[in-house]
Amino acid sequence: MDDFDDLRRDPAPDGTPGWTTTPVGPELLRGALEVERTARGVLPYRLPARARRQAPADLVEVAAQPAGVRLAFRTRATAVELDVLATTTVHRGAPTPPDAVYDLLVDGRPAGRACADGGTVRTVDVTTWAEVLTPGPPGTVRFAGLGEGMKDVEIWLPYRGTHELIALRTDAPVEPAPDAGRRVWLHHGSSISHGSTADGPTGTWPALAAARAGVELVNLGFSGNALLDPFTARTLRDTPADLISLKIGINLVNHDVMRLRAFTAAVHGFLDTVREGHPTTPLLVVSPLYCPIHEDTPGPAAADLRDGRLRFRALGDPAEAAHGRLTLRVVRDELARVTAARATDDPHLHHLDGRALYGEADHGELPLPDALHPDAAGHHRIAERFAEHAFGSAWAAR
Repeated sequence: MDDFDDLRRDPAPDGTPGWTTTPVGPELLRGALEVERTARGVLPYRLPARARRQAPADLVEVAAQPAGVRLAFRTRATAVELDVLATTTVHRGAPTPPDAVYDLLVDGRPAGRACADGGTVRTVDVTTWAEVLTPGPPGTVRFAGLGEGMKDVEIWLPYRGTHELIALRTDAPVEPAPDAGRRVWLHHGSSISHGSTADGPTGTWPALAAARAGVELVNLGFSGNALLDPFTARTLRDTPADLISLKIGINLVNHDVMRLRAFTAAVHGFLDTVREGHPTTPLLVVSPLYCPIHEDTPGPAAADLRDGRLRFRALGDPAEAAHGRLTLRVVRDELARVTAARATDDPHLHHLDGRALYGEADHGELPLPDALHPDAAGHHRIAERFAEHAFGSAWAAR
């Protein structure tokens, strides 16, 4: 039986009749690759189960954080409620993260922002990585005043934390949003693509760029985990897309996971796998943004919590770049060389130097607050530049 045969008419919180409860399932979700049924509701994932079984625990957690995931439906409702159980991670000694926000779009335009009460808190000690879980109750995200008439509604989920979706209630029936025929943009990157310190789920640079270009976003930005993993390449290979972009480099440097010899082969292997499923799809390789701590200094990077502020610093020795340790300059040069060589046989492969999105001059104007991630204004600038350089160029042509 289709989920939409199971609608219920419930009383509103004030006891008046006329509210509809709609099961949340894959037909209402965009940007998720898989939806897991839970005891309460559903949990969206941005990696399929096969990849999660091969991934380390931190990537499984990151894949459950719904960056770019949104509910999309059509309705005459003027009020919407979403029951959720959020799990938020805080690091002992670090500043408390802002409340996770849910963004509402009506007919593609911003129409509200809300937070959910309740939720579970996971506290991590960054010196020992010991965890303490403090369970909390589900909460409710509420939006009202949506206006009369039929409309397309999207609720963008927070990019940080996990969010188990329990119930969707509206004061009029809903149906899945129709296919608008927009091209699908599949993007993979690191924490900046995931969202880092953007001001909300529609304020990440991929969400902003997608809105500018009028494309349907699937965001596979995985904070700390853009590491050229084979299971990520297979996920990209198997995900339908009209446009693909890969932002490669920063995590390989700040985790210090490989040297130049392995990096070159891993890039080729990653691209080979993606091309198995998308042999002629426009594919853009983006090198790292400007980041002073790693321009000439290898990783690993370490968190510095002195003075109660979170900042990052590079621990490597610049002299070792000559012996194959990766820096951002080394990565950029090699990505440019690899993509140029491959492009002779792959006319749909393109390259973009990440400093065209955020370079040294941008850092002087909009410095990275923690030395690694841009602020909200930085996300807007990167989105504007990406839309101009990427979607306005030949790589994104139909």
